[in-house]
Formats: sequence, C-alpha cells, structure tokens
Amino acid sequence: MRRRPAALSQPVLPALAVLALAAAGASCWTGGAPDLGAPQRIADGVRLYRLHDPALIEPAGPIAVQVLRLDPSKVDLRSALPGGRVVQLDTVLGIARREGAAAAVNAGFFVLKTGDPAGVLEVGGELVSDSPLTRGAVGIVREAGKPLSLVFDRLAATVTLRYATDDGRVARRVDGVDTTRARGKLMLYTPRYGPDSDTAGTGVEWQLAGSPLRVVRRARAGKTPIPRGGAVLSYGGTDLPSDLEALEPGREVALVTDFRPLLGTTPEQWARAQDIVGGAGLLVHRGKPLTDWSSEQLAPRFDADRHPRTMIGASRDGTIWMVTVDGRNPMLSLGMSFPELQGLARRLGLHDALNLDGGGSTTMVAGGSVVNHPSDAQGPRRVSDALVVVPKR
Repeated sequence: MRRRPAALSQPVLPALAVLALAAAGASCWTGGAPDLGAPQRIADGVRLYRLHDPALIEPAGPIAVQVLRLDPSKVDLRSALPGGRVVQLDTVLGIARREGAAAAVNAGFFVLKTGDPAGVLEVGGELVSDSPLTRGAVGIVREAGKPLSLVFDRLAATVTLRYATDDGRVARRVDGVDTTRARGKLMLYTPRYGPDSDTAGTGVEWQLAGSPLRVVRRARAGKTPIPRGGAVLSYGGTDLPSDLEALEPGREVALVTDFRPLLGTTPEQWARAQDIVGGAGLLVHRGKPLTDWSSEQLAPRFDADRHPRTMIGASRDGTIWMVTVDGRNPMLSLGMSFPELQGLARRLGLHDALNLDGGGSTTMVAGGSVVNHPSDAQGPRRVSDALVVVPKR
C-alpha cells in the first residue's frame, strides 16, 4: 500500500568513517553542551546556528548545516499538513506561514506526485497514515504542567476495526488510512482526507458517527461524506467478506490504533503522543548510535551515500534539535551519510536522533524565510507535511 523512498545516488562514504562510527556504537554517548558559536535568535526559545566545519565529513569537504535549538518549556512543536489536509502538497514555507510558525522543517516521506504520506503520520491525535513497516519514528507528547517531550523508537502503526455480532466479536485490520482504495481492501477515511471519501461507486461504504461510533449509513456508492468527528469505511468491491456483512446501520464499532514499537518503548507511550512522524533511519536511541538498519528496509545505499538530510533529536535534558544538511552542491555542501549524520548528532549531544525525509525535500524555515539551500533546481520542494515550531500560549 505504501511506497518506500526511491533509491538515491551519491558518492560512497569512505570506510574509515564507517569504522569510526561502528566503534563509537560500542558505548553510549555522554553528550555535553555543544560549542556551536553565536546563535541567531528567531523567537523566545528558538535559536538558529550555522555550521560550516569541513571536518564534519570524512574526508573533509564543503558542508553547510543549519541547526535549530528549541526550549521545550517555551515553544510548541507539532506536525502540520498543507491546508490542514492529508494527500496534499505545499512548501515548508507555505505550511509555516499558514500555521503562524516561528520555524519549521520538512518531516515525513511521501509519494512525490500525490503527497500521500509513506509512513506513520499522526496529526493532532488523529492517525492519517498507517504503516505496517517498522521504521524510525518520533512522537510529540504534551502533558499538562510539563515541558514538551519527544519519544523515539522503530514503530509500526495500523488500525483495527472492532465490533460485536450475534456470533461473537470481530477484529479486522484496516488495510490503509486516508489513501487510495484498492480492490478487495478495507480503507478508512478521516475528516483530514477531505469532505468525502473521493472513491468510485464500485465499492461498499459505511458512514461512522457519534460517541461511541456507530454505523449511520451503508451504501454501494462512492464519495461518501465524512462526518466531523467520524469517519468513512470503504471496501473495494461489492462482494463483501462475511465479517463485513454484519456492519449494518446502528452497529457500534471501535477503531483502535495498534502501535508496535521495537526497541523498548511501550504502546502506551505512543498512544499519549499527540503527533507522530515516521522517518527512515533511527540514528541514535537512548544514547547509543545504531549501525544496523536492516529492520527498516531502507533503499540500497540510502545510509551509506551522501544526501541532503533533515534530522530531529533530543538531548538528555529534553532540549529539542532540528537540523538540515545541505547537499548535492559540490561548491557549497556535499551532504552527509548516516555515519556522518551520527557524528553531527554526537557533536550536538543528542541522546536520540531520527533521520527524516531528505534530498530535495530538505528545507528549514526560520523567521519567515528559507534559511538553508534546497537542492532541487526549481527551488524548495512541495512536501506532504512539516514539523512546525510555534510560541507557547
């Protein structure tokens, strides 16, 4: 259902850097306060640093890095969609302006032509993109009376439809959330998708509304209106499986998000997150750099080749860092491989770090303008979602 990011092609990282990072992985990082030079104040709790140290890559070469340091007691961080809707595209600058953000970076991977998110994505407590593939992810947790905090792990997230019938209880996994319907598949459409399911009239659809959720309408039709606070289930085809035949108007249902973390966090921690963004490449987890990304099923050489990169991380004290690394410009910046990005994370003292979408998507906005150098010839790329920093109210 979801597509993996396409394989990219850049110069190969020398073996020396790979071996150095593998050796570093034998022990946890301590991560003291980094010396980054004088920052630019963007807003209360938001500082921008620029790094151009050729020694950040091996062998040394041109490099341009932009770093946002966020005080979690003074700012809010959240995921945001173009126009507030999923499967749309806009520049990071456009999203930031709409959200009134002091700063922003691009976030999750997506299908370039459509804007369909390609990993786990939750916005304001609502899952708008599922993924059965376990990949690095970051969750944003807001709790009353506490500073903003982040949770990192490798994560899969799917939705299960649950309901009771005269013959017992039914649990059926939803095949996709807010994405194109396929024949023989059960899809879920939320209000973030748009006014209706935007499907052809060759399936069966159920309109869900109320608290608790109930089936309020069942029809062999497409483009079913999506109720506010409700949803639409859509099956591709008119010959229903037996377990879906029981979904008649009046039937009470539950839509349960199943979080499956891999490296020690709990589903409950992810359930408390109001926003979740999936990446590709968990770089540092609980102070330890990772060197095996086989479970994330990355494209060939995606970790070893240099690319423009976007990274989010957190220090042990809870300070949040968002980073962009320019690339694909030999005169300005060569980009980074995963081991080089981990070296940067170490310099920043990150206790956890995640690689987000990169390449032509890599964009940082601060103070109302783009402050990095996006690599696409036509300028900043339109993306499916962004992480935006807004002043705390």
